[in-house]
Amino acid sequence: MISKWRWVILRLSRQLWLRATLFAVLGVVTALVSTVVERHLPWELPGKIGADAVDGILNILASSMLAVTTFSLSVMVAAYASATSNATPRATKLLMQDSTTQNVLATFVGSFLYSLVGLIALNTGAYGARGRVVLFVVTMAVIVLIVATILRWIDHLSRLGRVGETTNRVENATAEAIKGRIENPFLGGRRRINEKTSSSSLVELYSESVGYIQHIDISALSDFTEKHECQIYVDALPGAFVHPARRLLSVNLSDAGELENLRSAFSIDDQRSFDQDPRFGLVVLAEIASRALSPAMNDPGTAIDVIGRGVRLLSLWRDCPTQLDEEKISFPNVWVPPLEVEDLFYDVYMSIARDGAGVFEVQIRLQKALLALAMLGDQRYKANAARLSQIALELADTTIEIKEQKTILADVNRQIREIAD
Repeated sequence: MISKWRWVILRLSRQLWLRATLFAVLGVVTALVSTVVERHLPWELPGKIGADAVDGILNILASSMLAVTTFSLSVMVAAYASATSNATPRATKLLMQDSTTQNVLATFVGSFLYSLVGLIALNTGAYGARGRVVLFVVTMAVIVLIVATILRWIDHLSRLGRVGETTNRVENATAEAIKGRIENPFLGGRRRINEKTSSSSLVELYSESVGYIQHIDISALSDFTEKHECQIYVDALPGAFVHPARRLLSVNLSDAGELENLRSAFSIDDQRSFDQDPRFGLVVLAEIASRALSPAMNDPGTAIDVIGRGVRLLSLWRDCPTQLDEEKISFPNVWVPPLEVEDLFYDVYMSIARDGAGVFEVQIRLQKALLALAMLGDQRYKANAARLSQIALELADTTIEIKEQKTILADVNRQIREIAD
């Protein structure tokens, strides 16, 4: 389970400005290091290399890297706009965290500053003859790095912002979140079976702000329980929308004043996050499918693609244990409610069943996907597949007019109900 400070560092590492700043500092340091290294080089080396050639090369780098950086930024913004309009605005966050894009832009910015600082140092006489040789060698290495980065950038631009690539990123992020939850199905704590309500023996903690829970520091909650010898019952999972009337947790502790310190364990923001919230990824996939099924897009193929991705993701959740052995529980004094299979099914498929009700191709693919999940999963999968299949069939009956198509859908629905029964 990732603690809060590690989660904050992880979020910070995904920011473009941080990576660009680090590369910029590296470029400046690289340009200045030649003034220190030159004293360790042999005197006869400058005569073997045209050290004066470095001035022209740095001039070319300084002018070209600024233009390339500006162009790349415009392409990046256009890709974000394309993902927002063609997929969903919720997927834009994943594009902004793309490591390839960040590394490319950071390399261009760092190369620009390297060449700029190098020119300034040359014109001020900071480099001797041997220092110019070092600068020349480093500049050649920078050029090789730039060429490799540009070639990688060209290949990456062919996919950046496209619906298929955006959907891939959402699926991968959701799969990572699901795998993380499978490893820690109750975030490292015990499974909370019965939802506890207000009781005289429990002290309740409510949210002070309005927003979505992005991360819960279970280790901090566990430290509190060990210090005060109590039990904590978590009421709101990551992804939950909280407000001052929404309970975050309950504690069998008499001193309510001690609970105020526990609010810092809940990271609340205006938007949901993919990290601890597998349901958010499923919702985003459903939004992509709904956008594709809108009259403006009219792209049932993308909705069918999302249905298949939903099967892949939900099939992963089959491996999530419903109970944990005692030795696998990291925080035994913290009780966390599980993710419900019903919610996962509805998150990814309910809106597709509604928005694709009149498209037979989408409906038959949805029914077959639910049939596959009913065959793959346990009784929970069978029951939820049958329930959602019946809802989708009823929605299709109201909009699909061809009798033969209705018969085909009803036949698959019958197979699902037989498996569930």
